[in-house]
Amino acid sequence: MKRNWMKTGWWACGCLWMAVGTVAAQPARKLSLTGAIEIAKRDSYAAQVARYSFLGQYWNYRSYRAELLPSLNLSGGVMNFDRSIVEVRDADSGRVNYVDNNSLSNDLSLSIDQNIPFLGGTLSLQSSLSRLDQFNYDAQTYNSVPLILNYTQPIRAYNALKWRKKTAPLEYANAQKNYLETMQDITINVTNLFFTVLSAQEDYRQSRADYDDRQHLLEIAKKRLDLGTTTKSELLQLELSLLNAKMDVNSSGLTLRTCLFDLFSYLRIVDYDGIELLPPYYMPDIELNAEQVLDKAWAGSSHTITQQLSLLESQRALAEAKASRGLQVEFRGRLGLSQTGQTLPAAYRQLKDYENVGLTMTIPIYDWGMGRGKVRMAKTDVEITKTQIEQANTEFAHDVRTRVMQFNNQAEQCRTSLRAQDIAAERYDIMKRRFENGAVTVTELNTAQEEYESAQHLYISQLQQFWTDYYGIQKLTLYDFIRNEDIRVNFNDLVK
Repeated sequence: MKRNWMKTGWWACGCLWMAVGTVAAQPARKLSLTGAIEIAKRDSYAAQVARYSFLGQYWNYRSYRAELLPSLNLSGGVMNFDRSIVEVRDADSGRVNYVDNNSLSNDLSLSIDQNIPFLGGTLSLQSSLSRLDQFNYDAQTYNSVPLILNYTQPIRAYNALKWRKKTAPLEYANAQKNYLETMQDITINVTNLFFTVLSAQEDYRQSRADYDDRQHLLEIAKKRLDLGTTTKSELLQLELSLLNAKMDVNSSGLTLRTCLFDLFSYLRIVDYDGIELLPPYYMPDIELNAEQVLDKAWAGSSHTITQQLSLLESQRALAEAKASRGLQVEFRGRLGLSQTGQTLPAAYRQLKDYENVGLTMTIPIYDWGMGRGKVRMAKTDVEITKTQIEQANTEFAHDVRTRVMQFNNQAEQCRTSLRAQDIAAERYDIMKRRFENGAVTVTELNTAQEEYESAQHLYISQLQQFWTDYYGIQKLTLYDFIRNEDIRVNFNDLVK
């Protein structure tokens, strides 16, 4: 991509740091737009918030990854003392008696659990041991389950982990895109603050220059009044212009202080006395192709992932509505070994088989159409989401093409406004010399001055718009068209 650097000569003397009052005698520190952007990305509050937001999404993704791995769990109850009167039924006669219970129970269980995402079941391998002390009978009983395999499988149920497996990677990828886009938002904010300071700085410089000019011209006008080559009215008009220029100096100085505070507060720089802002002396001569930019935007921005997540969320809600309707069945199976004994070694000898298999069912007889209504609502939401995605994609493509067209046009606008500024500056110099010679009036001089100041403001504004448009396209695509490379961040370093 061809680059052509266009220098802004009129700014060479106006971009220096100007303090309102006495300038401190210290070496100037230089700060370019690129440097300010890097500082903001590293130190600003907005950058810190973006980092912590990403970290939240990162640990959410790590939690999802942990759900797919086996987990080792230890559980149990210790020192469960029970002294009460309990109900006991005689096995032979069926008679119910109430007897004293005075017991202490302890149990411990160790298990390895594994979720099965594609089935929605849970597989568990367990080992447990329990002890019951019955003080009324001075008896101890141990119950051991050295090894048991458990499996639970819902049938026709909503599989949350299956859908989580679809959405979690996209959510994490979207978090990465959002972080990069937030960095571009910071870039745009710094650009606007930076150019606002440059504009205020130029206003202050120009107001000081205008004040000095008006003082010089007032002295000339006084001499011309003594010679009779000017009128008292023109002299008063010039004196009024001097007073206005003095007020402009004070006003522009206050504005400059405020703009400097806004910029450096955003950068979190406390000591900014003596810092010299360096405006971009060049404007890259690049022309973007709308379709190529659009392809980069589809691939690089968070827009595509956001739309995919919206569709998946509506489809997930539909699957959940369908699964919760009608027959609900859950399979449970347990297979292992167990034994009971009066001593701990006896509880592990001559182990017995342990099997437990069965189904639990829930059959809604009539729910007044509630389940069917939820399914129809979910289907409608899916269709609405598809329509909204189609509309959002159309608007996104239109926005990208419009931004590219504006950016390509903005370069010519900057060149035109620079030429207009040079013309206005030359005309103002001519009008000052003619006024000194008595060829023009104060009104004509003021008009030339206003045109010059307006041209200066317009050029700064056009240059600011150029860089704002460029960084806006860079945000949409997450691609640097000047360096021809993707915008990347080492997320591994970010989470450390």
